[in-house]
Amino acid sequence: MWQSQHVQQRLQQLYPGIETTILGMTTQGDRVLDKTLNKIGGKGLFIKELEEALADGRADIAVHSMKDVPMELPPGFALAAILEREDPRDALVSNRYKDLAQLPAGSVVGTSSLRRESQIRARFPQLAVEPLRGNVQTRLRKLDDGRYAAIVLAAAGLKRLGLADRIAALLAPEHSLPAPGQGAVGIECRADRADLLELLAPLDHAPTAICVRAERALSRALGGSCNVPLGGYALLDGGRLWLRGFVASPDGAQFVYGEITADGAPEQRGAELAAQLRAKGANEILAALAA
Repeated sequence: MWQSQHVQQRLQQLYPGIETTILGMTTQGDRVLDKTLNKIGGKGLFIKELEEALADGRADIAVHSMKDVPMELPPGFALAAILEREDPRDALVSNRYKDLAQLPAGSVVGTSSLRRESQIRARFPQLAVEPLRGNVQTRLRKLDDGRYAAIVLAAAGLKRLGLADRIAALLAPEHSLPAPGQGAVGIECRADRADLLELLAPLDHAPTAICVRAERALSRALGGSCNVPLGGYALLDGGRLWLRGFVASPDGAQFVYGEITADGAPEQRGAELAAQLRAKGANEILAALAA
């Protein structure tokens, strides 16, 4: 809802007098909270109902967290804009500890992400990682109730909701590589709506879009989904793209990391890094996950 209101405000700033209405919707991904996403159909569950509203004309645009958007959009839909990125890092939230390294052996860390789980298990095999679902407030309440010693959330969500004071530590990408698209907001519409594509184009933030396109290309080339512990994060510096990525087993025992620095062509760089990871052993991990 925050993201939708933010886009609404941006549109009103760009086009004074424009009339916008928010159609609030609850998706399957929001409703089923007792199972991890990889067991109920993946991140696409957060956008399917929104795309149905676009298709039947109830809505003109849909606003998504880019990390929740499947790597392949269904035919007939398009990403009209990717907004400037908020902090892409993961955040440690705990009432007692300022670093994962401080947690005693056996401490329970909550996360719904296989990506985060694999990186935590790889670095801190002595910790217990347990599933954690629900909106941000629900997850914080579960932490405050003592069910977890710490939880890991996206820093962007906490900052956007005015909850930055709950962050005990921001996890460096070197220790917790973000998900492709993390921290970025995307706007989707029907591909045949040329009027909307033109209207929304000024909201597109080119540096963010280039980085997110590279990250998504990496994930797409590796078959990225909620079933695959995978991270991808790009930075742009003077036209040169620095893209990092990894694929791991859920327990963190197998971990393949790579990076590439080169000029532009984000989709090509993503594909190149995916090939590098496959050559290093990602194929074996992916095959085991698919078995």
